[in-house]
Amino acid sequence: MTYEQTLDYLYAKLPMYQRVGAVAFKKDLGNIVKLCNAMGNPQRNLKMIHVAGTNGKGSTSHILSAIYQANGYKVGLYTSPHLVDFRERIKVNGELCTQQFVINFTESIAEHIEQIQPSFFEITVAMAFSYFAQEQVDIAIIETGLGGRLDSTNIITPLASIITSIGYDHKDMLGDTLELIAAEKAGIIKESVPVIVGHIEASSLAVIQTKATKLQAPLYHYKKTDAYSDLQGKHQRWNIGCAVQCEALLQDTFPTSTQKTLEGLATVCSLTQFEGRWQTVNQKPLVVCDVAHNEEGLQLIAEQLIALQKGLHLILGFVKDKDLEAIIPLLPKALSISLVKPNVIRGMETELAVQKFNAAGLAVTSYTNIQGAIDIVYENIKANETTNDSAIFIGGSNFVVADFLLLEKTAITPWK
Repeated sequence: MTYEQTLDYLYAKLPMYQRVGAVAFKKDLGNIVKLCNAMGNPQRNLKMIHVAGTNGKGSTSHILSAIYQANGYKVGLYTSPHLVDFRERIKVNGELCTQQFVINFTESIAEHIEQIQPSFFEITVAMAFSYFAQEQVDIAIIETGLGGRLDSTNIITPLASIITSIGYDHKDMLGDTLELIAAEKAGIIKESVPVIVGHIEASSLAVIQTKATKLQAPLYHYKKTDAYSDLQGKHQRWNIGCAVQCEALLQDTFPTSTQKTLEGLATVCSLTQFEGRWQTVNQKPLVVCDVAHNEEGLQLIAEQLIALQKGLHLILGFVKDKDLEAIIPLLPKALSISLVKPNVIRGMETELAVQKFNAAGLAVTSYTNIQGAIDIVYENIKANETTNDSAIFIGGSNFVVADFLLLEKTAITPWK
């Protein structure tokens, strides 16, 4: 198979949560255990850090990778979902895994795929374990996909576990209270393995503390630090705090220097090829995208947008399971709001989104695709505003940001 044929096979053969939603979610670890057993359990030979959380787990994972890369270690990084390139999920020292590896791995386990019928996510987890073992990484950073207790990554015994935050998301699968969601995230805690927690409110923290105490897992809070990072926003201070606390706990196994760590924190995005987190792609007008897509994440982004003190234009798209009645009041005041449908089966139709925004008293314009929205908004800014004083924000869903970044990479955005 070619690389493209391999991806087509994986997408067509396996249920993928990002595309079809809850039907792809496996409520036990049986498949991933069978798959890794068939592969000889490569994860057992890896030193790992396990990262979960409603928001911040992707950022924290990339921050950890940057810290250890800057200190001279060979670092595996597994995150999800990808935005543009499937291989974004599996990196070593910021470099995407090779297309040939994806082909070879898929062909080597084709028989097991037919027998076990794993999900797309289970395949990618197994693929990451295999690649990191093949590349003989010093340490691997493993981000959960959804939840923790039943997440396919949760067959590992890491050196440390991190829970970055607890908020409302995926309530149909994780529970409809913060305490229930916290219990799912706390499922990654292992006996006697230290756990670091980020900025978490009291009732959720109590659930995590109870689980940690039961398993005799030492619990640590994120470290407060004012170290500079290219990741901006107060929520990133919490994520950085989780990473540096973890770094401190693992000094005996992975010693680091303060200077190298500061260098890593300052260059997270370039060291790890991290995209989609308060990513600035143009200055006049300011154009920013971010994958925040739940109540907690969007509220933090709204605070950053307000702080810009610019004429704001929002280009947003959501998936069907998002509670817009809860999200809309969190959005900052804007000169215009444009709605698009994310280019996936789970994408919310713009007609429904328009109804919900109108019911909240907000005028919006819908577009058939993000290209159309960007072109019109940009032309309106040029005609009626000063570009120095204007900002465009693109977000609401990973998929909208992915569609936008694909346009940006192909140089067909209007400011190019």
